[in-house]
Amino acid sequence: MDMKQPIVLLAEDNLAEAELARQVFQTINPALTIHVAVDGVETLSFLRREGKHSTVPRPDLVLLDLNMPRMSGRDVLGKIKQDPELHSIPVVVLTCSNAESDIQRCYDLHANCFVTKSLDLQEFFESMTCIAALWLRQPRRPDYN
Repeated sequence: MDMKQPIVLLAEDNLAEAELARQVFQTINPALTIHVAVDGVETLSFLRREGKHSTVPRPDLVLLDLNMPRMSGRDVLGKIKQDPELHSIPVVVLTCSNAESDIQRCYDLHANCFVTKSLDLQEFFESMTCIAALWLRQPRRPDYN
């Protein structure tokens, strides 16, 4: 069976954290393609294939930070899950927050998963490995491209 290589959109304004996540994911699966959006507006532009993003592929997974400039991750999540063209893309909230109010709000907005980033490198790697295994290896999704 010919398997499509997974595509991830990482919505993260901290470029050091984005690079660390990219390195970890590429260690887990070198064939993985990772695109980075540095704020909420760019995240939606990428997903809607607007402007400079008009030819990008539809991601198989969005990793979404909550605290981003120009538009918060909460607002982005709400817009993704309300959009009939985007709502089926799995969104994993990947954030430093462990506040119950953030967790509840994200699930109310239909996040597929909420993961608090660990400052411990080994724990971060383990979280990324679990995310990759759960959302990029096993699930079957429609081919929207």
